[in-house]
Amino acid sequence: MSWLWAIIVGLVLGLIAKAIIPGKQQVPLWLTVILGIIGAVLGNWLATLFGINETKGIDWGRHILQLIAAVVIVGVGDALYTAVRGNRRRA
Repeated sequence: MSWLWAIIVGLVLGLIAKAIIPGKQQVPLWLTVILGIIGAVLGNWLATLFGINETKGIDWGRHILQLIAAVVIVGVGDALYTAVRGNRRRA
Protein backbone atom coordinates (compact mmCIF):
# COMPACT_ATOMS: atom_id res chain seq x y z
CA MET A 1 0.00 0.00 0.00
CA SER A 2 1.54 3.32 -1.02
CA TRP A 3 1.65 6.22 1.43
CA LEU A 4 -0.92 8.22 -0.54
CA TRP A 5 -3.38 5.33 -0.48
CA ALA A 6 -2.64 4.75 3.20
CA ILE A 7 -3.54 8.37 3.97
CA ILE A 8 -6.71 8.26 1.84
CA VAL A 9 -7.84 4.91 3.26
CA GLY A 10 -6.88 6.06 6.76
CA LEU A 11 -8.96 9.21 6.40
CA VAL A 12 -11.99 7.31 5.14
CA LEU A 13 -11.68 4.48 7.68
CA GLY A 14 -11.04 6.90 10.53
CA LEU A 15 -14.17 8.90 9.70
CA ILE A 16 -16.27 5.74 9.28
CA ALA A 17 -14.92 4.40 12.58
CA LYS A 18 -15.75 7.70 14.27
CA ALA A 19 -19.30 7.46 12.91
CA ILE A 20 -19.69 3.84 14.09
CA ILE A 21 -18.46 4.43 17.63
CA PRO A 22 -21.36 5.62 19.81
CA GLY A 23 -21.14 9.01 21.47
CA LYS A 24 -18.95 11.99 20.70
CA GLN A 25 -15.25 11.40 20.37
CA GLN A 26 -12.79 14.02 21.60
CA VAL A 27 -9.94 12.99 19.30
CA PRO A 28 -9.05 15.66 16.66
CA LEU A 29 -9.31 14.99 12.92
CA TRP A 30 -5.55 14.75 12.34
CA LEU A 31 -5.27 12.06 15.01
CA THR A 32 -8.32 10.27 13.60
CA VAL A 33 -6.52 10.04 10.25
CA ILE A 34 -3.36 8.68 11.88
CA LEU A 35 -5.36 6.13 13.87
CA GLY A 36 -7.26 5.18 10.70
CA ILE A 37 -3.95 4.63 8.89
CA ILE A 38 -2.78 2.41 11.75
CA GLY A 39 -6.08 0.51 11.52
CA ALA A 40 -5.69 0.07 7.75
CA VAL A 41 -2.14 -1.27 8.16
CA LEU A 42 -3.22 -3.56 11.00
CA GLY A 43 -6.16 -4.82 8.92
CA ASN A 44 -3.84 -5.54 6.00
CA TRP A 45 -1.51 -7.43 8.30
CA LEU A 46 -4.39 -9.50 9.68
CA ALA A 47 -5.65 -10.21 6.15
CA THR A 48 -2.18 -11.42 5.20
CA LEU A 49 -2.08 -13.56 8.32
CA PHE A 50 -5.44 -15.14 7.39
CA GLY A 51 -4.43 -15.51 3.73
CA ILE A 52 -7.18 -13.26 2.35
CA ASN A 53 -5.19 -10.17 1.41
CA GLU A 54 -5.17 -10.91 -2.33
CA THR A 55 -8.37 -12.30 -3.80
CA LYS A 56 -10.06 -12.06 -7.17
CA GLY A 57 -12.33 -9.05 -7.38
CA ILE A 58 -12.95 -6.81 -4.39
CA ASP A 59 -11.09 -7.80 -1.24
CA TRP A 60 -14.10 -7.66 1.08
CA GLY A 61 -12.42 -9.66 3.82
CA ARG A 62 -9.43 -7.33 3.90
CA HIS A 63 -11.66 -4.25 3.92
CA ILE A 64 -13.78 -5.60 6.75
CA LEU A 65 -10.67 -6.39 8.78
CA GLN A 66 -9.35 -2.89 8.10
CA LEU A 67 -12.63 -1.35 9.28
CA ILE A 68 -12.78 -3.49 12.42
CA ALA A 69 -9.16 -2.62 13.23
CA ALA A 70 -9.83 1.08 12.61
CA VAL A 71 -12.88 1.05 14.91
CA VAL A 72 -10.87 -0.61 17.67
CA ILE A 73 -7.84 1.67 17.20
CA VAL A 74 -9.93 4.87 17.04
CA GLY A 75 -11.92 3.78 20.10
CA VAL A 76 -8.81 3.01 22.12
CA GLY A 77 -7.07 6.14 20.81
CA ASP A 78 -10.04 8.30 21.80
CA ALA A 79 -10.11 6.80 25.29
CA LEU A 80 -6.37 7.39 25.71
CA TYR A 81 -6.63 10.91 24.29
CA THR A 82 -9.47 11.75 26.67
CA ALA A 83 -7.57 10.26 29.62
CA VAL A 84 -4.43 12.24 28.83
CA ARG A 85 -6.04 15.53 27.82
CA GLY A 86 -9.06 15.31 30.11
CA ASN A 87 -12.67 15.69 29.05
CA ARG A 88 -12.34 19.41 28.28
CA ARG A 89 -14.64 21.08 25.84
CA ARG A 90 -13.36 23.72 23.45
CA ALA A 91 -14.80 27.17 23.90
